[in-house]
Amino acid sequence: MRARQFLFLMIAASALIPETAAAHIVKGEAIGFLSGVEHPISGLDHVIAMVAVGMWGAQLGRPAIWLLPVTFPLVMAFGGFLGLIGVPLPGSEIAIALSGVCLGAVVLLESQPPLWVAAALVGVFGLFHGYAHGAELPPGQNALLYSAGFVLATGLLHATGIAIGVVHRWPWGRVALRGAGAAVLCGGAFFLWSAFA
Repeated sequence: MRARQFLFLMIAASALIPETAAAHIVKGEAIGFLSGVEHPISGLDHVIAMVAVGMWGAQLGRPAIWLLPVTFPLVMAFGGFLGLIGVPLPGSEIAIALSGVCLGAVVLLESQPPLWVAAALVGVFGLFHGYAHGAELPPGQNALLYSAGFVLATGLLHATGIAIGVVHRWPWGRVALRGAGAAVLCGGAFFLWSAFA
């Protein structure tokens, strides 16, 4: 645990190093990483879906508690690559909004499909979320660092969902978690309505 804390502190400290002290870094690289970290957390449509993946994984238990939060960013990275190279993927905004609706619904209903179905659902939504991240790469940013940033932020959002989802082991927690699923579903429905408006 101490090694993880040390690693986190080193990463956080490195983000605070002035540019003059990091003269060997190509201009825009640190900004590329930080832009990538910021992108998933700057849109509530991304946040609710990614947190819901962690909540659903916690609700399903092992091995879904780690498989779903690993599947999403892996497929998301591929989607990000498609966005970076300009491959068209129509309907991504609608799919992102639908991810909130569907992932909120499965948490609300305590859905327990076969593991491969859950992973496939999460993977499909990860593809569209990643595509949006990749397609919105700010000009002049380092694509690799930007991608590493949005994958890291996604992992942290999944971890937040898992932390919320562990309340599922208590009766009151099951009710609270289903309520959180309902909130995600409502948020997704709002974004879906906005996508068509």
